[in-house]
Amino acid sequence: MEAQVRFVFDPKASQFTAHAFASGLVAVVAHNPKFAIREFSGEATFAAGTLERATVKMKIKSPSLHLLDEVSEYDRTEIQRVTFEEVLNTKAFPDILFESIQVRANKISDNLYATSIQGNLTLRGVTRPLGFPAQVVVGDDSLRGYGDFTIRQTEFGIETASIAGGTLKMKDEVKIAFFIIARKEG
Repeated sequence: MEAQVRFVFDPKASQFTAHAFASGLVAVVAHNPKFAIREFSGEATFAAGTLERATVKMKIKSPSLHLLDEVSEYDRTEIQRVTFEEVLNTKAFPDILFESIQVRANKISDNLYATSIQGNLTLRGVTRPLGFPAQVVVGDDSLRGYGDFTIRQTEFGIETASIAGGTLKMKDEVKIAFFIIARKEG
């Protein structure tokens, strides 16, 4: 049996975003906020030389989301207030957690794998299954994983947000995109 190797996520070198979308008649001219996820930690472990027995764990600090869009100070304040207080309720639920339960990997080339990751996502104290594909490149001392997936806020007990006194309503779906860099430990 191969020894396990551990790669620790590097949030400073990584790109991790959450993108919400407006709905309804004003969606054409409305704001679709995109947030950088700044503070997170995590790891990937697997058998050396393969991705067998792989696991992925991640913890996101929900108050660390940073609005990337150029908007007025008033809009920025309102979008952040709704996001942190109403949508994420960051005071009561400061952490978002993901833990894999199964990782399947198909080797595409020497160090490139197409993976299917199944696990559990805990958001606002509600845990739901989450599966998504990712491309993974394994180097000697680093690992890169990239992909995207969509979550439905209502599956986690979150009401879809309204902004500007209800004139702008957000869609239930939020697209999460990631390009994670991890460094080999040990």
